[in-house]
Amino acid sequence: MTTIAHPDFTAARFGDFPDARFEPAPADGVLPEGFFTTTNLPTYVRVDGRWRMPREPRMDGALVLDAQGELWIREGRRVKAGERVVVGLAEDGREGVYVNLEYLAEGSDGEFKFMTSQVSREKPIDYGHMARLLVEERERGGYPIWVTGPALVHSRARADMTWFVTNGFVGALLAGNAVAVHDIEASIFGTTLGMSGAGEATSGGHGLHMRAINRVRQAGSIAKAVEAGIITNGIMHACVVNKVPFVLTGSIRDDGPLPDVVTDNLAAQDAMRRHAVKATMAVLVATALHAIATGNMLPAFVVEQDGSLRELPTICVDSSEFVVSKLKDRGTHQAFGVVTNAQDFMHILRLYVERELAARALPPKPA
Repeated sequence: MTTIAHPDFTAARFGDFPDARFEPAPADGVLPEGFFTTTNLPTYVRVDGRWRMPREPRMDGALVLDAQGELWIREGRRVKAGERVVVGLAEDGREGVYVNLEYLAEGSDGEFKFMTSQVSREKPIDYGHMARLLVEERERGGYPIWVTGPALVHSRARADMTWFVTNGFVGALLAGNAVAVHDIEASIFGTTLGMSGAGEATSGGHGLHMRAINRVRQAGSIAKAVEAGIITNGIMHACVVNKVPFVLTGSIRDDGPLPDVVTDNLAAQDAMRRHAVKATMAVLVATALHAIATGNMLPAFVVEQDGSLRELPTICVDSSEFVVSKLKDRGTHQAFGVVTNAQDFMHILRLYVERELAARALPPKPA
């Protein structure tokens, strides 16, 4: 995994750089003219002669110094009137803000690297490396977030996703209403969108997902439906039983939706962000808009406990190069694209993770 060195701020080129300039926000949710807009790369702000990193990094935010002297990256809508906001456009330090772009230009040494891989369905996929990353994340107590689309359920990768949740490889699950609906439909009726396990349409199957929603609404929540024995298996069952947090967000076309779904877009964004700020790895499977939304909330790096930096491994899986390319074009530079279908990816990744656990003599489920 690629490590990222902090800049040497004792170097002569940083010697004459000034402190960052701050101006108060003129109103709640309004930033001062000329505010600095953040990227997802390691960023340093010079305050009282010292270069500091802000907390909760992400792209498309503002740099805010709170009343306690703590630096944050905040979404503009969350900034309060009078809070001190960094102004300036330069990223090279001459206005007191330095964005570390240096490691992006590092050459490849031939091994799997998230920053240098090109997107192509013809490139080999290093499942062994991804499996090692997942196992290492679990062993170090990391927080891998998984972002999934309903194709994962329809493609019969549901059992594999359940396995990853059950065995400690998922810190949080971020998905839309449909993922949970069809997973629950599969638990209750054995179908997804009315399709049998063999992929065949069933008589009256078009309404089964609505009947599944109705049963959960009667129970009051997904957790209560699990407790009542209505949901007995699958992804959402595993999340409840193993206390893995999940965020289900809504869209205009949602059926129902399920009672757990956050239908207010800004509230949903905040709910997802609470997990994105803790993420140490991200796996995005078969969901274009959800993947890009999550990518926009993630930094390109992880700050370790000792203050050192490393890349935040971000795997984006889709059957089309377009989705992976679009994610990278929207600023998630560290994303590694896997162009394949969800079923194959999940089946093969699980196989390699099981092999990695066996090679390390580790139990499938953490103690």
